[in-house]
Amino acid sequence: MRFWDSSAIVPLFMQEPRSSVVDALLLSDPEITIWWATRTECLSALARAVRDGTLRAREEAEARRRALAVIGDTAEIDCSEDVRNQADELLARYPLSAADALQLGASIAWTRHRPAGFEFVSLDARLRDAAGREGYTVLP
Repeated sequence: MRFWDSSAIVPLFMQEPRSSVVDALLLSDPEITIWWATRTECLSALARAVRDGTLRAREEAEARRRALAVIGDTAEIDCSEDVRNQADELLARYPLSAADALQLGASIAWTRHRPAGFEFVSLDARLRDAAGREGYTVLP
């Protein structure tokens, strides 16, 4: 089981340059763990793609169906004081957005504060760097 950031989940249901890479990761281990707000982040990416014209409205319905199917079959880390405290500390150490700090904080709570030996899937450069520095094996 791996922790997946929303940046790696979006290419599972919207065609992007790294879609084949994350598809292969999912095939090699279909058990995904996500943060509580990942669904909202992914649906936001779909809405943004429609607004900016990279995804047509009729394609959005199919992508939304696929997104909800992928996200619906995951383990989800809920909001907690532990996640928020982890995120607060991460913001002091790394140049992350609040959402990225919460993602990484949720993953640290998931590992019971021992990320070494766990895998973190992300396509976001800053988040990948922070996760690696926290001890994760970062994929791809």
